[in-house]
Amino acid sequence: MLLFPGQGSQKPGMGRDLAAASAPARAVFEAVDAAIGAPISRLCFEGPADELTMTDNAQPALFAHGAAAWAATRSALEPHVRAAAGHSLGEFTAYNAAGALGVEPGARLVRRRGTLMREAGDARPGAMAAILGELTIPVDALCAQASKEAGEVVPANYNSPEQTVVSGEVAGVERAMALAKEHGAKRAVRLPVSGAFHSPLMRPSAPGLEEALASAQIGDPRLPVYANVDARPCATANEARERLLRQLTSPVRWVEVVRALATAFPSALFVEMGPGAVLTGLTKRIAPGVATATCGTAAEVDQLLSRVA
Repeated sequence: MLLFPGQGSQKPGMGRDLAAASAPARAVFEAVDAAIGAPISRLCFEGPADELTMTDNAQPALFAHGAAAWAATRSALEPHVRAAAGHSLGEFTAYNAAGALGVEPGARLVRRRGTLMREAGDARPGAMAAILGELTIPVDALCAQASKEAGEVVPANYNSPEQTVVSGEVAGVERAMALAKEHGAKRAVRLPVSGAFHSPLMRPSAPGLEEALASAQIGDPRLPVYANVDARPCATANEARERLLRQLTSPVRWVEVVRALATAFPSALFVEMGPGAVLTGLTKRIAPGVATATCGTAAEVDQLLSRVA
């Protein structure tokens, strides 16, 4: 089972030792640089952090690292992989691993997506916040109240049973944070992002993304990719395009995705491909019984390959 992280997992130094140790991984980084005409690999390997974190850089950077980790392990892992999924941006990388989206067209597509999302955030500033802990009311009801009282805000990421991210207008998000604390949240934390992702504030990006998806070379995936918007496996290119477009303004239903995967493949090893272990931590909270591994560094590649040898 392959899992690919989204924005927030990027950090300077990501992929550097992997590219040094693996020719297939290095080729992916070089291909991404060439495809978008920008030194994304340098940003991954060296930073600076503030430049790497910019939405239109972070998205191709994370795509590159995830695709590179897959390239470094593909020959050994491919016969064993049963499905893939990715968190937000990571869903695009999952289609790369599924053979539906090549590195070059994938890099151009996510670069365009990141640019569109940054522009939408610049035109209509928004915010996101993580709500931690169990609430005494549903988060949907909390957001509805905050929207009525202050400004539009919606659930954006259902990350785990005890972590939901909300997204929307700044005043709405701030009111949702206050209401969350009143209704039992342990913490409510603003996230360092440049826009209200996975919310209606991203609607201005939709026409541009729809055009980019329509023109991108996307094929039918060779293995099921479980979509963020409905936690169902995609089997065709048309399904992939439709769900990736809906994802822009819809919540990431990560809890449902992991539960669906754990139900369908209970004995699978869930491998996070890319920097860090954010999805690994969430997976352990959602489905404590599944086995997990990370695969973003040269050492982690070696450890993973030794498990399937």
